[in-house]
Amino acid sequence: MAVKVITEANFEQEVVGSEKPVLVDFWASWCGPCRMLSPIVDAISEEDDSIVVGKVNVDEEMELAQRFNISSIPCVMLFKNGEVAARTVGVQPKEQLKAALGL
Repeated sequence: MAVKVITEANFEQEVVGSEKPVLVDFWASWCGPCRMLSPIVDAISEEDDSIVVGKVNVDEEMELAQRFNISSIPCVMLFKNGEVAARTVGVQPKEQLKAALGL
C-alpha cells in the first residue's frame, strides 16, 4: 500500500477516522536519520496491509508536530482508534521498530 502524505488538512480523515491502525512517521528532509528510516517505513507499508502508513513533514506541518510534542525526529507513532498507542524516536531496524510499535 502506498504511503500517504499526512497534513493538518487530512489528519482527521486519514488518521483519526481510519478503521485500521495508522503508523505515522514524523520526519524532515534535512534530517539524516529520517532519510535512513524512510525506506524501513516504506517497506513496512508494502508488507503489512493490516495498517495504514503515513508521513508528516514536520517543517511543512508544524501544527501537527506541536500537537504531538515532536521534539526529536524521526519519531514514529502508531495510532489506534485515533489515539496514540505507541511511539518511538530514532532509527531502528525494521523488526525492532515493528516490535516497539506492537506490529
